[in-house]
Amino acid sequence: MKKEFVDKQKKKLIAERNEILDSLAGRNEQLTKLVDTLESGDDVDIASDTIDRTLLNSLGEADQRRLTMIDRALDRIRQETYGQCLSCGKQIPEARLEALPYAVLCVECQAKEERKNR
Repeated sequence: MKKEFVDKQKKKLIAERNEILDSLAGRNEQLTKLVDTLESGDDVDIASDTIDRTLLNSLGEADQRRLTMIDRALDRIRQETYGQCLSCGKQIPEARLEALPYAVLCVECQAKEERKNR
């Protein structure tokens, strides 16, 4: 894989990682505010706050999973294995990595995995 492409992907991954970390920090502030307001309010307010907290937590978990995938992609860049399918070992097409920079499977292996998990 071309060094210029890998360097570009590394920058993209780091930028996405920083964006997620900033987002998680903002959600943490929102969650703290929700917890602080739980002490007052009627049942409707409490139910609404509970739904808000659940939503914030689920969004946080999705970002945490994406953050893990990004960190693993950055590790593969350091190990010079970035872009290799973890299943078949073939090169993942650059177009796929452009769309999903932390992809670990080529399109064919991803399709097999999805069929298996149905």
